[in-house]
Amino acid sequence: MKLVIQRVARASVRVGNEMVGAIDGPGLCILVGVTHGDTAADADRLAEKVWGLRIFEGEVSASDLGAPILAVSQFTLYADVRKGRRPSWSAAAPGPVSEPLVDAFVAALRARGATVETGLFGAHMQVELVNDGPVTLILDSTVWSR
Repeated sequence: MKLVIQRVARASVRVGNEMVGAIDGPGLCILVGVTHGDTAADADRLAEKVWGLRIFEGEVSASDLGAPILAVSQFTLYADVRKGRRPSWSAAAPGPVSEPLVDAFVAALRARGATVETGLFGAHMQVELVNDGPVTLILDSTVWSR
């Protein structure tokens, strides 16, 4: 799994004209990508890591603040642009594999006490956010959790 984590003052996601998720910060907006071989254990480890990261003012974590989280699935995190001009999406897991793992990540955050809003899996979404800091981190389960 690959996560792009942004500390935000606020964030929201729309599908068409409908707001499907929104948070007021300080909080986190997390883009979530899933690749082949990812597991529910990866989702759980990443949720624990995210919930404990000390990335807010005063070196406190989301768990310390009770910071809300907006989690949005994004298969394009696994784009391969090494050849030509058209990205390849072959590294992204297909929907029937990735959707349950995105759900597992969200469930693992909620099990730790997080308030989590989400986008709509597989939909064309418009994500708006105000990055606070700016602070942006990338976590990749294939690099450190296996």
